[in-house]
Amino acid sequence: MNKQIIEILENNVAVKRDIVDHQIDVIVKIVNSIADVLGRGGKLLVFGNGGSSSDAQHMAGELVGRFELERSALPAIALTTDSSVITSISNDYGFNEIFSRQIEALGASKDIALGISTSGNSENVLAGIRKAKNMKLTTIGFSGGKGGELSKMTDLCFIAPSSSTPRIQEAHITVIHIICKLVEEKLYCEQT
Repeated sequence: MNKQIIEILENNVAVKRDIVDHQIDVIVKIVNSIADVLGRGGKLLVFGNGGSSSDAQHMAGELVGRFELERSALPAIALTTDSSVITSISNDYGFNEIFSRQIEALGASKDIALGISTSGNSENVLAGIRKAKNMKLTTIGFSGGKGGELSKMTDLCFIAPSSSTPRIQEAHITVIHIICKLVEEKLYCEQT
């Protein structure tokens, strides 16, 4: 069992090392994009399925509440939390429309849509991004592996360099924490 634990942890470290070597520029661009939109009065609409749904909620919670700084609340909405909306859209339009319908209702061209899909190919996430692009929202993706369709559709895409869903999710939450920290600092520390 010790060997298995060490292997998992070493794999996690290898993924993070690859991010350090190849993904810093895209993370900086994502931070700047989110900070710019929030600073101009736009909001972040974030969504995904399963563990990615939890990551979306976590990100929105850190921005609406606080990450590390005492500051004003930032407008972020996880499109994964309203069971009445999700079930009514799924019933009336199909599961693939649960995010696109919410973006249509809540999104504006000054906003950002951030879709999370470990494969980069979740149909409902892609439909949400497609709707956001049609409405002229800035689009950001969080994916894994080779990025899938999500990486081709979004303005910016962080791709966790792994084919293992758990390693991708670990990378996603690490980068979400980095983004929340840097967005806070950019909006609240650079103003003084």
